[in-house]
Amino acid sequence: MGLDSYLWKKTSMDNWVDGSIVKYDVSVTLNGKPVKHIDPSKVTYIIEEVGYWRKANQIHNWFVQNVQNGVDDCKPYWVDEEELQELLKVCKKVIKKPSLAESLLPTSQGFFFGRDDYDEYYMEQLKYTVKLLEKLLKLKEKNVQFEYQSSW
Repeated sequence: MGLDSYLWKKTSMDNWVDGSIVKYDVSVTLNGKPVKHIDPSKVTYIIEEVGYWRKANQIHNWFVQNVQNGVDDCKPYWVDEEELQELLKVCKKVIKKPSLAESLLPTSQGFFFGRDDYDEYYMEQLKYTVKLLEKLLKLKEKNVQFEYQSSW
């Protein structure tokens, strides 16, 4: 029990090439055998969990304030590339100058949200976030959307 946060990558199976739509081929198997109750031709998105935070309330608070318009309701929210770049920038600033933590990336309290200290765990979560976002933003994939969701 506690604050768990996820970043999902949602890849559309439709791709526009020279003005017409092209579909990716998708196969769904279980132990090497086709799954009969899923029609691969009707799969429209592949959703991957690309980020996971456990009790990183400062990261969660950033998403609530900057993506969710201050509403902390555990619903999924679209996150655009510019927002991910901004979070990356803020995390790097705080890592470089920890005295900025409370003003740029404050912790938040909630039901089992974890500690609200600006300590080693806080910094580890920032370093994880930097590594994650640098990797995702470097890919420059087409037909990709990101979604953030928390659970507590």
